[in-house]
Amino acid sequence: MVAFLALVAFSAVLARLTLAPSHASADIATANLRPGSSLRQYAEDYTFLAACKQIGGNLLLGVPFGVLLPVLVPRSMRMVRVIALTVVVMALVELAQGALVEGRAFDVDDVILNTTGALFGYLLLGRRFAHATVARPAGPAKPARPVKPVRRVKPVRRGRPRVRRRR
Repeated sequence: MVAFLALVAFSAVLARLTLAPSHASADIATANLRPGSSLRQYAEDYTFLAACKQIGGNLLLGVPFGVLLPVLVPRSMRMVRVIALTVVVMALVELAQGALVEGRAFDVDDVILNTTGALFGYLLLGRRFAHATVARPAGPAKPARPVKPVRRVKPVRRGRPRVRRRR
């Protein structure tokens, strides 16, 4: 329950950060559908600090998904589910930015960076956090080692072997 509430709180912060209009860039905001295009632009046109801020900010926005979602999703294929859910949520945020918010545009590189941040969060903290907080199902405890069935041994007869006679 705590992880769910933390994810809801983070989603509100995410919406506040990403869905706020940017009037200053209203004339220059264009959609990016080519992976790597924005990253090249950061490297070529931005100062080192501004590029680190853009890339690091997008990576950090994904980390809470990688930490909190493992607690909420089933154990089987947990990493795949965390990544898939992050891609869907971040793509929806980017689509909302491009369609509804002035001065913002869809950027596939932001989705990739957010998802990479979620993967880092999952690998660094999410797995351990999920193992520590997810309750194990109640029931009989499993033995540490599989129990081998008891094999019955026929008693050994001493003396001469019996010979069966034909009738």
